[in-house]
Amino acid sequence: MRLFTPLRPDPSAILARANPVAKLGAAATLMAALFVSTDPLTPAIVLAGLIAVVPLTGVAPLDLLRRTWPIVLAAAAVGLLNALFAAHPGGEVAVTIGPVAVSERALLAGLGLGLRLAAIALSGVLALVTTDPTELADALVQQLRLSPRVAIGALAAARMLPILAADWQTLALARRARGVTAGRSPVAVVRIFFGELLSLLVGAVRRGTRLATAMDARGFGSRPCRSIARPQSMDRRDWILMALAAVLAAIAVGASVSVGSWRFLLG
Repeated sequence: MRLFTPLRPDPSAILARANPVAKLGAAATLMAALFVSTDPLTPAIVLAGLIAVVPLTGVAPLDLLRRTWPIVLAAAAVGLLNALFAAHPGGEVAVTIGPVAVSERALLAGLGLGLRLAAIALSGVLALVTTDPTELADALVQQLRLSPRVAIGALAAARMLPILAADWQTLALARRARGVTAGRSPVAVVRIFFGELLSLLVGAVRRGTRLATAMDARGFGSRPCRSIARPQSMDRRDWILMALAAVLAAIAVGASVSVGSWRFLLG
């Protein structure tokens, strides 16, 4: 019920004061290195570097873990399933789980995939959790020269997250008041969850339609030129941040190449 509520980082933290475009650029650099590498060592090094910079985000590590544990669980599940049911396992058998034999190659592939997903998700989370939506919209317009319609649309979507959290809680309480409970049945839990998710989606679409109509009625987007109320700029710290992200990606790939474990995605 609280997963949609944005975290509030310390505004004086190093990453919280960085330009949003610089943080997105740093995350994109790490993601690019992770996308093309299928070995487990590259994402492990990147993941270790990301964990090391968590204190610089201004968000309590425990609060961050409470929000990201579903991502960690999903990455672990994908890696485990990929290791158990690899299409071309090959190699010697490393682990035997009942009738399923997991080879060394399949185990490394599953481990690499799970670590890649976790590192990609964490890099995006750290970039977004330390960014104010208003500053992000301003930076998208000023630094990336995006259309104000796109930037303000992203801002409106981010501002709607707390409302979605409240709606989710209201739907759960309303179903409970009507006696709709899952009990001990896991099938009922899944059915009720997707029912609430569908209701939340319908409500979000209706609210978004009303918001778009209200913005058009107030003249948003009627003029090609817009004034800037909050100027954003890229200073030396922002360029250093992107450079450090590139260095971390290069170290991760270089270490994998040096030990002979690096594998290209299409190789």
